[in-house]
Amino acid sequence: MEFDPSLTFECVDDCTWCCQHGVLLYEKDLLELAARESINDAVAQAHGRDFVQREAKEREEHVDEDGAACYFLRDDGLCALHDEHDWKPARCSVFPLEVHVEDGDIHVSVRDSAHEHCEGLNVSERRVVDNLDAFLPELLWELDDPTTEVEL
Repeated sequence: MEFDPSLTFECVDDCTWCCQHGVLLYEKDLLELAARESINDAVAQAHGRDFVQREAKEREEHVDEDGAACYFLRDDGLCALHDEHDWKPARCSVFPLEVHVEDGDIHVSVRDSAHEHCEGLNVSERRVVDNLDAFLPELLWELDDPTTEVEL
């Protein structure tokens, strides 16, 4: 692990910064998603990988500068998958962390962009190191390459 062990994280209402990007889907995520929602309009391929795509939203809040956000981000700033199905893709669980492989070793760090944009860092008592099982789903350790920093 490559971050301060005292780091805390808790999602804060109305931030949604992490939801304004395409979400990498691993094969198991894709199967889980298909069991819950229609994936025809929600999923796109880029760089040979599946992503929950971004879509233009007809609102000014909870969107990136270009007016787009994750397909499943609702107008109220909540994730439809998490709110309605109590599930989210592994990549969403990992945030604000990232996993990458270096010289055959798996490294976990805080995304550089999270330090710049995420409002949930160090605002609660929920220490990341005490909750790694929630941030790092078992699915990641089953992959040949658990890198999570790939973006659409």
